[in-house]
Amino acid sequence: METIVKVMIRKTSASTFSAYIAKKDLEEPIAAADRLELWGGTITLANGWKLELPEMPADTPLPITVEARRLADED
Repeated sequence: METIVKVMIRKTSASTFSAYIAKKDLEEPIAAADRLELWGGTITLANGWKLELPEMPADTPLPITVEARRLADED
């Protein structure tokens, strides 16, 4: 089952990215992304969640809150 979640993407001081999902009070590092610029692709959080981000320009300023699609676990 896929769910739409509001997620804030930000760049951390270590020049990595993290995602914060307010409804779950969850902040996780972005462990993998299928696109270098993140937007329009799928990211994997450190906890294993997969999120599909909307298409946006590569130079979109951060932090930003977007609606992402949480993809179902493949187990």
